[in-house]
Amino acid sequence: MPNHPALPLPITDAERAELGTLTRAGTTEQRIATRARIVLRAADGLANERIAAELGVSKMTVLLWRDRFEQERLAGLRDAPRPGRVPVYDRAARDHVIALTLSEPPAGMTHWSTRRLAREVAMSETTVWRIWHSANLKPHRTETFKYSRDPDLVAKVRDVVGLYLAPPERAIVLSVDEKTGIQAIDRTAPMLPMKPGQVERHTHDYKRNGTTCLFAALEVGTGRVTGQTRARHTGDDFLAFLRQVEDAYPAGELHVVLDNVSTHKTPAVQNWLAARPRITFHFTPTSASWMNQIETWFGILSRQAIRRGAFRSVKELVARIDAFTAQWNAGASPFAWVKSADEILAKAVRKRPAISESGH
Repeated sequence: MPNHPALPLPITDAERAELGTLTRAGTTEQRIATRARIVLRAADGLANERIAAELGVSKMTVLLWRDRFEQERLAGLRDAPRPGRVPVYDRAARDHVIALTLSEPPAGMTHWSTRRLAREVAMSETTVWRIWHSANLKPHRTETFKYSRDPDLVAKVRDVVGLYLAPPERAIVLSVDEKTGIQAIDRTAPMLPMKPGQVERHTHDYKRNGTTCLFAALEVGTGRVTGQTRARHTGDDFLAFLRQVEDAYPAGELHVVLDNVSTHKTPAVQNWLAARPRITFHFTPTSASWMNQIETWFGILSRQAIRRGAFRSVKELVARIDAFTAQWNAGASPFAWVKSADEILAKAVRKRPAISESGH
């Protein structure tokens, strides 16, 4: 390494400005900022020993970055890319693992495991996992799907999404459905509460103490919920709930989003609807009840109030549902619908696979 005399290091005004920016910017890596300070002090004619003492580095470091700047200018202050660790498998081996993963597994198995595939290709399980990770392959996971075959799919999607995103002026939009067969389950022993280092625990076995059905209407604009529990979910039960909804919203247009179950379309319900022109039903497409916002609320109710509960009777279960609904309404806020009709239809009408099987 040559020993530089205490002569100013020649730099341009543009380079000096860029070096100054590097030393001041809060996002600059510390080692880059130090190198920039070395060059600036060298450009001011400071001796190498003095630069080293001021910046707390060795004289050899000062000489290194003076030389690097003279040879490569500003680009020389960056670290050269390192080659990294050489893979123990080549591209052909990686492609072979991916091809096998996407092929049929051995007879008697539904999917490849890292252990079985590692034995097949004579690699370690860790290597197989890394290849899967790099290709975003997850053979252990599966998801379900179902295409709607509703002939009025497009019209229904645009109708329901239009109500969510741009409801009629001064109209109220309600999302209505029923959650059937909610079980009043009690554990065979009292739950053990959570404590430091220990999660809440309960027995794996339980006793069923009856069921109830919950009819609910979510006001899309506010998030408030009107609910009614009943022993069954017949057309008459649904009609009784509709009368409660009518009493809760006695004036103005009501637009009600529902799914296509038969209890929503009985002659008694249709006659009741025909006598009330201010109320309009809007049906979601078949196999698309997820478009009904009340389903989101049902999921929250299950997770936060029912699933981990213990109920000695249906009466206790109903009281819990009523208490949760009242608490929800006290701080209710609407769900934000973010998907446009076009975005939903782009996925809903995509080409169906040649073979479709339901997973169990």
